[in-house]
Amino acid sequence: MANVLTGRKPILEALKAGRPLERILVLRGTHGDTIEEIRRIAEQRGIPLVESEKPHFRDFAPEALTQGIIAISPERIAVDLEQLLEKVRASGETGFILILDQIEDPQNLGALVRTAECAGVHGILLPRHHTAPISTAAVKASAGATEHMPIAEVTNIVTAIEQLKNEGYWIVGLASDGEKLYTQSDYTVPIALVVGNEGRGIRRLVREHCDHLVRIPLFGKVQSLNASVAAALGMFEVVRQREKL
Repeated sequence: MANVLTGRKPILEALKAGRPLERILVLRGTHGDTIEEIRRIAEQRGIPLVESEKPHFRDFAPEALTQGIIAISPERIAVDLEQLLEKVRASGETGFILILDQIEDPQNLGALVRTAECAGVHGILLPRHHTAPISTAAVKASAGATEHMPIAEVTNIVTAIEQLKNEGYWIVGLASDGEKLYTQSDYTVPIALVVGNEGRGIRRLVREHCDHLVRIPLFGKVQSLNASVAAALGMFEVVRQREKL
């Protein structure tokens, strides 16, 4: 089953990442520097790019969401945890993995992928069920970062955590009742950072398999942060500590 990518930045990043694309449709009359760059790279890669009239264009996606351009791609090839770990081993770097425990909002998922890519995360783990899909909305919210970030869907997060522990990873969960501040944990070792559901947080069994639970201090009347904001603070604390080495 083919996927539809929309938006100039996501499609440009898909082209730069070498993702297979069957064809690209541009709404007739759409122009701009990014469109021209897409056109140039598509021509280099031999990907058909055709101008489309509105009635045909709207068959694929609402015009308002597309920025005048659509790409048709084959179904995304799945990555498993072992492939992700092999990528880390081959890099020779200290492992850094993000575990998203039932993130249900595609906008949050996209924002998390975007931040993870910027923070140098090697890959993301998602449960197969009760999580937002890598949909058009998530891809667009990620600004194309989904094209560069390995994302593995696993049947059981707890089993995946145990596999990571066997590889030498420490599992750190972000939780409002964490026993210590998020800045007090050591992130210079291989780390898997766990971020929970927007409303419920990390599930009980997943919490119990974390090595540490850490909290972000809050000083206002609202005692919770958006999941993507909390994760960003955690991820860039990992970056801060490692950049000091």
